[in-house]
Amino acid sequence: MGRFVNPGNSAFQVALNSEIYVDKTGLLAYTNRVIDTNQTLICNSRPRRFGKSVTADMLAAYYSRGCDSERMFSGLAIGKTETFKRYLNKYDAG
Repeated sequence: MGRFVNPGNSAFQVALNSEIYVDKTGLLAYTNRVIDTNQTLICNSRPRRFGKSVTADMLAAYYSRGCDSERMFSGLAIGKTETFKRYLNKYDAG
């Protein structure tokens, strides 16, 4: 996985606490499907002010070994997939 400036889940928890958070964890399900394939490189490209930082925080919170995020993600769409626990907090991010 890539490297993030602030690995962990605290920044994504702030987004989850927001009244306007929209569940975009389907991106995690897609990322889990393409890990260890030729499509494993993903570009998080969006227009200005369209959630690139929140997406990066979500990826860091889900994949980072430096935190425990099971409770945080279990109620979201990714929590209902069969790959949820397989990749959860399994990668070094720093």
